[in-house]
Amino acid sequence: MSEPIGFMPPRGSRIAVVGACGGIGGEILTQLVAGGCEVIALDLESSLAQAPPPVPHTIAIDGRDAASVEAAFAHLGQIAPRLDGLVLASGYAGQRAPIGEWAVEDIDDILSGNLRLMTLVLRASLQLLSHGDPASVVMLTSDMAYIPQAGYAPYVAAKAGMVAMGRSVAREVAPTIRINFVSPGAVDTPFLRGGRGRALDPSAPLRFNMDAYLKQIPLARMAVAADVAGPVLFLLGPASSYMTGEVLHVSGGAFMG
Repeated sequence: MSEPIGFMPPRGSRIAVVGACGGIGGEILTQLVAGGCEVIALDLESSLAQAPPPVPHTIAIDGRDAASVEAAFAHLGQIAPRLDGLVLASGYAGQRAPIGEWAVEDIDDILSGNLRLMTLVLRASLQLLSHGDPASVVMLTSDMAYIPQAGYAPYVAAKAGMVAMGRSVAREVAPTIRINFVSPGAVDTPFLRGGRGRALDPSAPLRFNMDAYLKQIPLARMAVAADVAGPVLFLLGPASSYMTGEVLHVSGGAFMG
């Protein structure tokens, strides 16, 4: 009788999580630790200071800055010369505004904090992921790239660009490395209220009309971080070993592609 297929990364897998202090990143990290993985958490220095993840190794990184990314992954290489997985759960949308009201520097900041960050992290991680056994990279995009929302044009462009670029790189690095995406709809985390980190302020204004949004969701509820973590763990694990360049949509049925 054959062994059952594992839907989690095997115990002892070395996995780096970029954006580990966010609501979704923190949930992914927690689940990986519970599954016996060796997890290294990377995030902004200020985020690590405010919400240190429960792991033995944390590394400060500013994904918009090439020197910071190179230094962070050089440090990571000393801790884990061989990575089995990488999760990119970092990014931000900025404040909602019509395109004519976006300052050029704010547009550049959104593109830098999402698309540039992904590019720099992928480039810096390849050596650690290329070791013979297939490694898995999972990146969080957004269903805003598929159901664009007015007022978030730079973020929509950045997230769509992440998928396009990531798929191009997935063809370059196969079969040594797999690259897949999880694309959430709205998730009830601090990010949804314009903040970062894991401290949720219920009094902070939402980015959108909750009642109107839920009328568009066949599963009739808002997602929570655990809803997103499950698909990420699946894509990191052996059950998805024949998948690369794919997008799993986690939006309660709002987008069916």
